[in-house]
Order: sequence, then C-alpha cells, then structure tokens
Amino acid sequence: MLQPKGVDWTVIILTCQYKDSVEAFQRELKVRQKREQIPAGTLLLAVEDPETRVGSGGATLNALLVAAEHLSARAGFTVITSDVLHSAWILILHMGRDFPFDDCGRAFTCLPMENPQAPVEAVVCNLDCLLDIMTYRLGPGSPPGVWVCSTDMLLSVPPNPGISWDGFRGARVIAFPGSMAYARNHGVYLTDSQGFVLDIYYQGTEAEIEQCARPDGQVPLVSGVAFFSVETAEHLLATHVSPPLDACTYMGLDSGARPVQLSLFFDILLCMARNVSREDFLVGWPPEVGQGDADVASYLQGARAELWKELHDQPLTMAYVPDGSYSYMTSSASEFLISLTFPEAPGAQVVHSQVEEPQLLGAGSSVLSCLLQGPVRLDPGSVLQHCHIQGPIHIGVGCFVSGLDMAQSKALHGLELRDLVLQGHHVRLHGTPIRAFTLVGRLDSWERQGPGTYLNISWSEFFQKTGIRNWDLWDPDTPPTERCLLNARLFPVLHPSRALGPRDMLWMLDPQEEGAEALWAWRASWRLSWEQLQPCLDRAATLASRRDLFFRQALHKARHVLEAQQDLSLRPLIWAAVHEGCPEPLLATLDQVAAGTRDPGVAARALACVADVLGCWAEGRGGLRSGPAANPEWIRPFSYLECGDLAQGVEALAQERDKWLSRPALLVRAARHYEGAGQILIRQAVMSAQHFVSTEPVELPASGQWVVAECPARVDFSGGWSDTPPLAYELGGAVVGLAVRVDGRRPIGARARRILEPDLWLAVGSRQDEMAMKIVCRSLDDLQDYCQPHAPGALLKAAFICAGIVSVHSKLSLSEQLLRTFGGGFELHTWSELPHGSGLGTSSILAGTALAALQRAAGRMMDTEALIHAVLHLEQVLTTGGALPGSAASESGGGRDHCT
Repeated sequence: MLQPKGVDWTVIILTCQYKDSVEAFQRELKVRQKREQIPAGTLLLAVEDPETRVGSGGATLNALLVAAEHLSARAGFTVITSDVLHSAWILILHMGRDFPFDDCGRAFTCLPMENPQAPVEAVVCNLDCLLDIMTYRLGPGSPPGVWVCSTDMLLSVPPNPGISWDGFRGARVIAFPGSMAYARNHGVYLTDSQGFVLDIYYQGTEAEIEQCARPDGQVPLVSGVAFFSVETAEHLLATHVSPPLDACTYMGLDSGARPVQLSLFFDILLCMARNVSREDFLVGWPPEVGQGDADVASYLQGARAELWKELHDQPLTMAYVPDGSYSYMTSSASEFLISLTFPEAPGAQVVHSQVEEPQLLGAGSSVLSCLLQGPVRLDPGSVLQHCHIQGPIHIGVGCFVSGLDMAQSKALHGLELRDLVLQGHHVRLHGTPIRAFTLVGRLDSWERQGPGTYLNISWSEFFQKTGIRNWDLWDPDTPPTERCLLNARLFPVLHPSRALGPRDMLWMLDPQEEGAEALWAWRASWRLSWEQLQPCLDRAATLASRRDLFFRQALHKARHVLEAQQDLSLRPLIWAAVHEGCPEPLLATLDQVAAGTRDPGVAARALACVADVLGCWAEGRGGLRSGPAANPEWIRPFSYLECGDLAQGVEALAQERDKWLSRPALLVRAARHYEGAGQILIRQAVMSAQHFVSTEPVELPASGQWVVAECPARVDFSGGWSDTPPLAYELGGAVVGLAVRVDGRRPIGARARRILEPDLWLAVGSRQDEMAMKIVCRSLDDLQDYCQPHAPGALLKAAFICAGIVSVHSKLSLSEQLLRTFGGGFELHTWSELPHGSGLGTSSILAGTALAALQRAAGRMMDTEALIHAVLHLEQVLTTGGALPGSAASESGGGRDHCT
C-alpha cells in the first residue's frame, strides 16, 4: 500500500536539554532520514536549549531563531532574515523534561509496535510515531509556517483528521478529546462557536472545565501541538532581539543576558486568546515555570509584555480531532506499564526480540528489543525492554526492567521481582564511562509534595527494614518537607574496590539475607540522587547500546529465518544494517549459516542475502545489480561449490569478498558474483526435485500409437517471476495465476510415440500439424547440446534425458540404449500457438507436455505433483532455471496461488 503524500519538511529541529546529547540526537535524526521517514532534502538540526530550563516557549523561540539562521545562510544572506520563512515548512520537536523510565526521554521511549511494511527494520520510538503523525496526518494541507510538537505524549490521529486551512491566518492549536476528570490535572481550551480560542485553563476549576465541555461531554485537551503561520512566526521571531526575551535564545545568553523561562502554551499562545486581558496576562504565572521570588516575577512580566505587544493581535484558533486520542506520559510507573502492555491480549507482546522459551511469557506482558536466553519467566502486566539476559529469571507482576545485559543476569537468579522498576544506566563521570543501576517501586511517587515512599513502603519503614538512615540520603540542612525520592542519594555509581551491579540495590528487598555487609558496601559507594544522575547520563552510549542489542537479536532472527526456512524477507533487516553502518556482523552470520547447513537451498538463500547486503551497501551508486559473474578471481570459490564443498566454498567467497568492499562499483560486482554462487547452489537444490518424481507402470502403447498431451496457457495476475531466486530470497514471492484457453483451445501441446528405428525424431512447430523444424538424433553426440537453451531442439533433448529414456553418460550407444529398453526409438513433436516471449508460460508448460507425453509413451504415468517437480528438474538440466507457477497453473488445469 502506497504511503499518502506527506509534508516535504524544509527543516526539522529536535530540541534537547543537555549539550552532551546533541550529537547523539543529530545522528538519530539522520538515521531516520536514511530510512526515508524524513524527506531526503530536509535540513536536520538537534539544538541544545540555551539553558537547562528555558521552558517550552523559550526552546521554541530559540529553535525558530536557529532555523531562520540556517535557512538565511543557505539562501546566501549574511544576516538573519524572516523572508526565508515564506516558503518553508518547519517542524520543531521538543524533547521536554527528564523521564524516569527512559534515559533518552519520552521521545526515544520504545513502543510495543512494529511496522511489517516498513522498508527498514527498526524499533519504533514515540518520536517515530509523532514524525509519522505530523508528516502524514496533521501536517498535510497546511500552508508554509512552523509546526511545534512536544514529544511527551502518546497521540493517535485518524488518517484524515478533517482540518480545514481555508482562509487561515495567525496560529492554531490541535486539541484532542478528554474527560472532565482527566482535565482537572491538565490543560483545556475554551473556544467560541467559530473555533477561536478564548482562554486556556491549566488545572482549572470545575466551573472553568465545564465551560469548555462539548456536546458529547468531552473537553478539548491541550495536546502539545501548535502551528504558526508565516506572519505569526515572523512576529515571534522578532522578539529575539527584545530584552528580556532575547535571553531565551543562544544569542542572548552569548551576549550575557539573564535567562528567562517561558511556556509555549501559557505564555506565547495564551496572549493571543480573545478573553485574556493584558492585566491578567502580565500578572499570570505559567504552570511549568513554578513559583519564584518577586524579582523573577518582575522579569517574567517584562517578557510577557513583549509577547503581548508582538502577538496579541494574531488570531488563535483551535482544530479539534474528535476521533483522535491524547495521553500525557506521566511519571507514574503504573500508567507507563499500562501504555506498554495489552492486558486483554491472549499472549505476550514480543517486538523485535528473540525469546528461547516464549511459553514462559505471561499474557498481557511485553518484551521490547530483548534477547532472552534460557528460562526467563515474565508475569502478566510486566515489561522487559533493552535486555539481554540468561535465565533462570522470574520477573513477577507489575515490573519494568530495562537496560540489563548478560553480566547482570546472575544478580536476578533466585529472586522474584514484584511491583518494581529496575534499570541499568550508562553514566559518564568526569569523562569515565561506567554502569549504574537504579531500583524504585512501581507505586513510588516522583512528586516533591506528599509523604513519599520508596520500594512501595514509607520512608520510616524503609529505614527500619534496611538500616539506612536519613543522613545517608539527605544533607542535614535539607528541610524535612523537601526530602523526596528525587533528591535522595540512593543510587551507587562508584565503589572504591569493585564494579557495581544490580545486587547493590536489590539487597534492599531482603536485607536479612546479606545483612550488614551489603549496607556497608552501599555506604562505601559514591551515591547520587535521581536529580544528580540525570546530567551524568551518557545518552550517546545508551543509544549505541540499544542499537548493538537490536542487531544482536536481529542476527539471531536472521539465522532462525534462514535455518527454519521461514517465509519472511530479510531485506528490511539488511537495510537497517547498512543504514546503521554495521553490515559486517550480518555478513558474518550469513556466512556461518551458508557454511553450516546441509541444505543447498538454505545455503543459496544465505548467499543471495549476502548479495543483497553488498548491493544495498552500494546505496545505488555502483551500477546495475544484474551483470556478468565470471571474473577469474572468483573461479576458486565457485569450483568448491561445484564440487559440493560448501564450507570451503563459503570461506573462499568471504576471503575474496573482503577485497571488493572499498567502493560502490566493486560492491555491486561482488554482489553479482554472490548471486552467481547462489545460482550454483540453487541448481543443486532444484536438481533434487528429481527425488520427488515418481512414476507408475502402465500398459505400453503400441508402436506407432501417438500419445497427446495438451495444456492451457497461463496468465499471471500479479507477482510474475517474484517466486524465482534470488528475488524470492530477498523479497519473498507470491504469484497469482490462472490457466486459460485461447480461442477455445489449449494452445500448448506435445505428442510422442514409439518407432521401430533406434533413433530420436524431434519436431517443433507452431501448430500440431505444422512442424517447422525437424531433427534426427542417431548418436549421443547429437544430444550433447541439451543444456544449451538456444540450441535446436534442446528442450526436447533434455526431456528424453530427464524422463530417463536415455543417458548421455552411459557407455552404451544411443541405439543400444533404445533397443535394449524399448525395442526401438521415439518420435516427439511439440507445438505452441502462442508468440515467442508472450509471457504466458510457454517454455515451462511446453516442458510439462513433453514430459507427460514421453512418459506415457514409455509405459509410465506421473501425477501432477510429480510432473511439476519433473519440470523443475528439466529446467535446471536445461539451465533456464524457471519458476514453479509457469507450469503449475496449467498442469493443474485451473487457478493457482503460489507463494515462495
């Protein structure tokens, strides 16, 4: 199914809090561009927020400035000009705040879904879903301008959301339906009948929320998506030179301005709402900023005054998507687990993972990008993500486990985790990479207010259970009201004498078992709070680790698909390896499969996949894939394959391949030779079709009596030749064909009879009674060109050999063979009333009729299945290597749906 036309973005910007993450996130954008998720000509920018907490409004203004600067430079300007916005479609994606369940934020949180139609195999992150929604659902039809989208929510948008852009100007917010109960802790829009926004409420009163209710009782939720027309974007961009708004941008900070924190929705957009007065707006306080002192309030008022002056006259409208859905990704572990699991599902959700014992996965659980070896039990409602672990392991209900590898597996042996969040983290301390592990309870709150819990129990109970004390976690001058999970120094990151592991946290679940020794080791470690840990997280290492694990499980998948001969294309995985810059491990795995199998068909498919890796690696720059494959350098590997020494042949191929990887043209030529190697094995594999050819003896027709076989033609409705290697190996094949008569007759036929002379009389014509070519074979030398498809009568000669009537390798002469077995020779005529090259299956069907007539004339009978295998064998003997449906549809006499 073709993807609908989406937005051809001019610029896509991803904003992020930490400067150390910019390069890693830039790479992630480029990888998605290679996967064709992003248009090839789109300018991609990962942009660091000027300050850690400039707010969504400040990050938007800074991103808009950076986009305008890059577009101005690209257009040849020496200064920033807003003129470049007039023909630009800009998408700004905000990474947002830290997320307790993913070190790379909500944008890179993996979701339990995969797209089997995607050209490139990859884990699906929330960022991917939002890119798809913005490009193909919300963005199409919009005029040039600036789209802004948060990445801290899960969205669902119908294919045609019904947004009209006729007569649009100003700014527009996108809203989704939600309940009034949900709106109490969220933002909602109040609009008039024309769709103009009157006000925006955050955690509004019952009366305010009721005002916003629609006829169906739902309220329009603030969704994190907004659009600015070119005119409005120009007004917003103009504020970057006006103090104190200049401090929202990197230019202002570089000039020494004091940072200011702004909200996109409750500062920039709110000032455009029709019912908001200037006085109320200036004294307001955006919810994401938090309360501050009088000096901060005065500074914020100055910023809001500038926004009011520039933007208040711009109209703000709302587009409501009644069939869509919105869910904010909160810091609640319970809600996060619900978003990743399907409680009503009959089985587990296993996505981009390899599981040795899938029967141990509970219904409604999820396994995302994992490699699970041995007995790993996962109870219902729990999630394993980015883990490579070895059982026996039991993950109980209500758990989220992420980022563990084989080295940490032993720490989980003998435990049953319940209602816990266990994560492994990549951390960089003063330039040194280390691993750290955190453990919290599913019910623990990340809020600063309230009594708080840890490991699902109160702090006092936790202290009594473990022996840990207040002063271990907080400084003495930290007020009791400010002590919370976020700032508790719970998590060891460095021990003076050994590496740390999950056991350095898991002991807290059962302190009696390990006693004072575990507590001493915990106290001896340098520990950080969750807040202190966030700036130290090595997000580049985290993404690299996830990529490595994805390919580790993918290599297991590739091996299993090949060895189990599954009907599954490896092409998306091959493209993934090429785009991610790691085709070598895949090539090594394919070599191992090819060398280790005893099945020439499996080996041929593995070599065809190697050819595809090499072809994809060239990325369209090395010429056509089809071409000669007889370079002298490849003769030695080919000779091993011809002699049946598969392991030696695969090794020799790999040795030669290493010399051809330096540039695209060589890659393509190497791919051609791998296809040639695969063809050798395909021929050997298909030649084994003769083992499925069985005949039953029947009454021998009298000498001179004709046996006639006729077949209809074949019409392929779809997929012609897609079932033929190597295409079938790379992409999978499916052919739908129908047997048809032409002018009421079966247009393809053959007839055979025994004759007294010990010769073979052959004739080929366009009709049964019109033989245009006649050949007489009196010796075995006359049959030697049976394997040359263009030689006169080659197909008929091959039919005699495949039918077992004569052997070209026998010590007996042709006449001796014929007289000894049949008492004479044979006459065989074939005809086709169809034009040569008509594509109606003439050659393979003709082979089928010739074999059927010959076998019957020789006193033998074959069923349809045996005849189909006999045709496959004949075409390999003839070296034409045809496809199965060419004869199957006609020989079975009707329609045929065949998949390879």
